[in-house]
Amino acid sequence: MNHDDDKKMQALDLRIARALQIDVPALVMPELPDVDDKVAALPVRRRSKAPLWFAVAATVVLGLSIALRMSSFFVEYDSLADEVLAHLDHEPRSLVVTDVPVSDRRLQRAVPASMAVFDRDETLITYANPCIINGKRVPHLVVQGQHGPITILLMPEEKVAEKTPLDGATVHGVILPVGEGSIAIIGPREEALEPIQENVRASLTWTT
Repeated sequence: MNHDDDKKMQALDLRIARALQIDVPALVMPELPDVDDKVAALPVRRRSKAPLWFAVAATVVLGLSIALRMSSFFVEYDSLADEVLAHLDHEPRSLVVTDVPVSDRRLQRAVPASMAVFDRDETLITYANPCIINGKRVPHLVVQGQHGPITILLMPEEKVAEKTPLDGATVHGVILPVGEGSIAIIGPREEALEPIQENVRASLTWTT
């Protein structure tokens, strides 16, 4: 490298050094305002001094309000026949066409031995559940007919003097006296219910 080249290299090094000498401004933190005097004091929540009787009275009022509201769900029927027909609308899940029988355990829960003995024999019972009719516990059973599900209500405490026909929009049926109680059988209008009636009567024994 000759003398001229050496000078050129020195000049280049000097320019690079100057280019790297960048003044970085000092980081200045802004002054925060004094907020001690500007913070609003939060109100102190004080314990209510309301007497105990006020809380008890409020609870009683609430309970009465709920009771009155619930009472609107209870309907008084003109007859046992009307209530039996209306009950079908309350349990639409029972009216399912199926060939799956309920277990013996479920049937026993629906029809306790202290109430009745129901010999299922070869009858296909596809639904069994305890229900309330006229304020009393009633076993609600469903068997499968030729034209759809047939509802059977066992009512040991509902004594009727005579056979009572049932006539609904799409169903028909009957309430039959059985000993000191009665049974209700309801099915599709196309269904012949007489064989079911005889079968249920022969399979049922009140124990209550």
